[in-house]
Amino acid sequence: MAILFFNVKALLLVLLSLTDLFGSTLSLGIGINYGQIANNLPTPSRVSHLLRSLNVTRVKLYDADPNVLTVFANTDVEFVIGLGNEYLQRMSDPQQAQAWIQQHVQPYHTQTKITCITVGNEVLTGDDMQLKSYLLLAMQGVYRALVNLGLSNDIYVAHPHSAGILGNSFPPSSGSFRQDLSEYIHGMLNFHAQTKSPFLINVYPFFAYKDNPNEVPLDYVLFQPNQGTTDPITNLKYDNMLYAQIDAVYSAIKAMGYSDIPVKVSETGWPSKGDQNEFGATRENAALYNGNLFQRIQQNQGTPAKPSEPIDVYVFALFNENLKPGPVSERNYGLYYPDGTPVYNIGLQGFLPRMDYSAATKNVVEEGAVFIFCFTLLTWLGNCLLDLKS
Repeated sequence: MAILFFNVKALLLVLLSLTDLFGSTLSLGIGINYGQIANNLPTPSRVSHLLRSLNVTRVKLYDADPNVLTVFANTDVEFVIGLGNEYLQRMSDPQQAQAWIQQHVQPYHTQTKITCITVGNEVLTGDDMQLKSYLLLAMQGVYRALVNLGLSNDIYVAHPHSAGILGNSFPPSSGSFRQDLSEYIHGMLNFHAQTKSPFLINVYPFFAYKDNPNEVPLDYVLFQPNQGTTDPITNLKYDNMLYAQIDAVYSAIKAMGYSDIPVKVSETGWPSKGDQNEFGATRENAALYNGNLFQRIQQNQGTPAKPSEPIDVYVFALFNENLKPGPVSERNYGLYYPDGTPVYNIGLQGFLPRMDYSAATKNVVEEGAVFIFCFTLLTWLGNCLLDLKS
């Protein structure tokens, strides 16, 4: 009887090759923001193995990194790619916008699924008035380039907004945009309506709790059991802040005369560490927020005002990023440390195996369940070889 010996690295590659066979049944159903403001992250090829093991099928980048787009060629992963704020003035020029698409999108789109281009990020809540004036022009320039190149049916154009664009968010049915931003937002909503593209919003209940820990119930922002709040106008009950904020955005859009523009959450998350004044930034709270959110995504939940429309969320972020400026929390939103180990356990029933894809010399298979699966796989392979030999 033949005895088969595999080293851990070889066996891991076998296991990863099989994930595509089961991805359709184990898909996580949630998007992941893949930021790279760090000097210690694993290579894109190793990240691809990690994401495949998690059965993540939607990834949002903040640029159009050719290394990432190349690595994910011929996979089922859908990508949102980004143009930074520094590109806005150039993208308002149709010729420059088309040149950018031809260089950064066309060479990869035939093999790597690119579904969205984000133009800028949270511009309207910044102080740069010139950027605000260029934003819509840049979005229009990128969209026209996609039309000219025959890509507009596959790729939509959007802009991730900060929740700070809301002037009022409670009750959700009275949600409204800031009056000083209405001119900009109205033009963008008209763009979304015409191009049939979604409105993107970055929503962080963490900030609400951090700023008012004595007034905002922690259980309410962490999706934990709580009394919730009731919208006095619609009588709809909310048991978490994220859903209330999403419905507030829908109400604000409706107040401007639009009723058919979907809202997607381009960023949400919770930091596992923060400065002393960043109340609530702990690993325990981060695990509760993301773990509970993942469970609700698996249930295809909608918000109280849109119960039949499952929320579409991109969690921030895949890794801790050690070069991000700002408070400590900014460098600690990751689900994973750069060495590939989880920051915390969020109980996804095997969707997040404890595997390190960034260090080939480490023992990457540590969980008993994985050993059992490996043993079963090897036994099956051995039997197949014996059958062939006989």
